[in-house]
Amino acid sequence: MPGDYVRIVEGQYLVGGTRVSLDSLVYLFREGMSAESMVDSYPALTLEQVHSALAFYLGNQKQIDAYLAEGQRIAESQHQQSRQTNAELIAKLQRARRASQVPG
Repeated sequence: MPGDYVRIVEGQYLVGGTRVSLDSLVYLFREGMSAESMVDSYPALTLEQVHSALAFYLGNQKQIDAYLAEGQRIAESQHQQSRQTNAELIAKLQRARRASQVPG
């Protein structure tokens, strides 16, 4: 499925020979950012790479959207697990923050 400008490395879609993820460009694209602004944000990329990566996304949108949704699901699950695992530490930090606040 990947083309010349998108490759899969360890299950992640990357643009060209860079470490810039396709995810990064897709999220910016969804926010309405121009390809030129993406190049400004990611100087490792050329305008041609950005346009090609976005064309790849649009040509495979269902599959890439499913990939992104699964990534979000995994991230949320890991976040929830981390909060449960570190509940005592989080509570301790919150108590310390409240104790250090100046009454006002």
